[in-house]
Amino acid sequence: MSSNCLQKSFLFVFVLFIPHFFWAQTGIIKGKVLEAASNQPIPFANVFIEGTTIGVTTDIDGNYELNQLEPGLYTVNATFLGFKTEAKREIQVTNSKPAIVDFALEEDTEKIDEVVVKASPFKQPADAPVSLQTIGTAEIQRNPGGNRDISKVIRSLPGVTSASSFRNDLLIRGGGPSENRFFLDDVEVPNINHFATQGSSGGPNGLINVDFIREVDFYSSAFPANRGNSMSSVFNFKQKNGRDDRLGFTATVGSSDLAATLEGPIGDKTTFIFSIRQSYLQFLFQALDLPFLPIYNDFQFKFRTRFDDKNELYFVGLGACDRFKLNLNANKTEAQRFQLERLPVYFQWNYTIGAVYKHYMEKGYFTAVVSRSMLNNDIYKHVDNDESQKRIIDYTSQEAENKVRLEHRVNLPKGFILNYGVGYEYARYTNLTKIDATTYQEIRTDLRMNKYAAFGQLSKKFFSDRLVLSTGVRLDGNDYNENMMNPFNQVSPRFSASFAIMKGLTINANTGLYYQLPSYTTLGYQEDNEFVNRDRLQYTRSFHLVGGLAYVTESSTKFSLEGYYKLYDNYPFLIEDQVSLANFGADFGVIGDAPISSTGKGRTYGLELLVQQRLYKGFYGILAYTLGWSEYTDGSGQFVPSAWDSRHIVNLTLGKSFKTMNQAIRDKINAKRAAKGKAVLTRKVVAQTLEIGTNLRFQTGLPYTPYDVEQSALVTNWNRFRQGILDYDQLNSQRLGANYSLDFRIDYKWFFPKWSFNLYLDLQNIPGVVTENASLVLDRDADGNPQIENPGGQNQSYKLKTLDAGRGTVIPTIGIIVQY
Repeated sequence: MSSNCLQKSFLFVFVLFIPHFFWAQTGIIKGKVLEAASNQPIPFANVFIEGTTIGVTTDIDGNYELNQLEPGLYTVNATFLGFKTEAKREIQVTNSKPAIVDFALEEDTEKIDEVVVKASPFKQPADAPVSLQTIGTAEIQRNPGGNRDISKVIRSLPGVTSASSFRNDLLIRGGGPSENRFFLDDVEVPNINHFATQGSSGGPNGLINVDFIREVDFYSSAFPANRGNSMSSVFNFKQKNGRDDRLGFTATVGSSDLAATLEGPIGDKTTFIFSIRQSYLQFLFQALDLPFLPIYNDFQFKFRTRFDDKNELYFVGLGACDRFKLNLNANKTEAQRFQLERLPVYFQWNYTIGAVYKHYMEKGYFTAVVSRSMLNNDIYKHVDNDESQKRIIDYTSQEAENKVRLEHRVNLPKGFILNYGVGYEYARYTNLTKIDATTYQEIRTDLRMNKYAAFGQLSKKFFSDRLVLSTGVRLDGNDYNENMMNPFNQVSPRFSASFAIMKGLTINANTGLYYQLPSYTTLGYQEDNEFVNRDRLQYTRSFHLVGGLAYVTESSTKFSLEGYYKLYDNYPFLIEDQVSLANFGADFGVIGDAPISSTGKGRTYGLELLVQQRLYKGFYGILAYTLGWSEYTDGSGQFVPSAWDSRHIVNLTLGKSFKTMNQAIRDKINAKRAAKGKAVLTRKVVAQTLEIGTNLRFQTGLPYTPYDVEQSALVTNWNRFRQGILDYDQLNSQRLGANYSLDFRIDYKWFFPKWSFNLYLDLQNIPGVVTENASLVLDRDADGNPQIENPGGQNQSYKLKTLDAGRGTVIPTIGIIVQY
């Protein structure tokens, strides 16, 4: 069944049965208020909904419940004398399930002159006062053009861009797509996208189900010391716990897949949440006569057990199975034939499974994390895409990582907070590449590594929290070679400071040194059964310097201006092509499997402006502008613009949330009608909300390297690579035109007594202009045969011509979300 037919069927069922659900609605927010340091309950704390008179106090066990709430978005505050007020924003209340909102209040060590119940709408922890953005579930779900994909939503923030409109490669502050790290409830996840590029961290479709996400912390610098192996960004995904009252179910028809999520209790102490997704994008691509058919499935789960107030254990998992097939019937145009000639078949699967144990003590807590991640990547292509002929590409590779991390966070006397720990990892990388399937000449790789790390971070607030200081250090090492084995060669110090000049206005700064290990494809590359890069590679090093101002108003608006400077050293450098590996990673396939040395250098710097309005009286918005430079050295050691040197990036997101006719509004109307002697409306209504949003993106063109037409045209070269060869003597000497587009989204939600229904329309790329580099293709005769310039000569060459890239099309999506 096509996606269009399926969506029409959902709408028919909805319209048929909607009259049976017209009655009054109420929702619930409940949870616990705990001490952050010890996880002990706080009895008699005040919990209230901001902007209303609705509030309760917690019981002796720290529990609270706010009920009789109309469906909608709420901000909930928790406050208690001697502790800092905490706010949870944009909590979605429905009738289908209680909204579980727990608070962990930090002790206020300064002298208290008055009780302040206003909490900041923007997070600013002591160890990361700059370059941190926190994104909630509601922001991800309603983002125009985001399609519930966190990687696309992140593009609305300053310093973030992507090299392609259809991929999720994140380019943060001029760094390459391989420089990002992802953590799911403290468990490291190597990649969060389907069809991952091995050796990098991107892909075209998001892997994480947003229905699991409570909030996301996005660091573009000032990385906490317990988060290593990153130079551009760190993402902490915090997941919801499964509901504890009954079984619940969520079904979603999205832009490219069908999703089903089940959650509920298992006994008195355990909850679970589990989801599976199945793509239907392949049917749409086939109907559009596209030459490739992406097919994917994924799963995600979390099981959590609270043994008591002192101990909890949870298991998390994330995995995918991806297949990239060719549609051989789509061969009518030159563009289709070129894609069929160039693209191989992909089969890829990956998973991460982890366990996290937390033990709470009087002044801190202990965390133990154990996890395993694995990636299997098969890539192959037959001559003329005929599986009866030999394979001209035959690649099979696996990456496996087994990790253990131990951490202890403790509140020391006089307000100091110390977090320290150690980590160990055993990794294995294997590769089997058949470079000539006729004689079955093979290259085999089996790389095994032990990695280890130690870290510590100390933070303290002074002068009634006006001054916040944090310092940390991290050491990393492994047994790949002698240089990397000594962790003191990879010492990563960092320091942050924040000072409140006046109420709402702070000046913030951070500096640090960060290290990242080259990819397994680079570490494990072999020639003649030798790891040829072993004596040439080092950890890549990046020095960060960041400073800026931030001002937060009473109406939850944030203005911030940050300047950043990043200096890279020991960057992986392709020896044969004489180009930095920093320019690669935003395409399908594998990068880094070549002779490489750690001789590259780079620098990125710029300014970021952010104006962000949290949901206030129904309005929200983000204006982000980035002026940035990104440069890496070429073969002569000169700095040249990188492939990510976008220079100017502008994102404007605006939205409005409306409460349409609901029972409270009907009661007010009836009161006015009764006062005028008019008949009242007796039929009760279903609570409804409407959200409308738009996103405007503009970006100046990225640099690109032109083709070496003469070398590309050689018959031997074209038959081997099936595409043009870049002229790296002119590295990034050309620049594409500017990209701009407009996205629009409208959500209409109905809230019934035990379930809710969300219908949305998402339009991407209106009337977008997405400029991408043109491709070289064979110039064929009328019968479709390649033409040769010098037939019979020694260096025969094909006739080539340029095929312009597409300039973008409007992408409509009608989505349905049903929650029970």
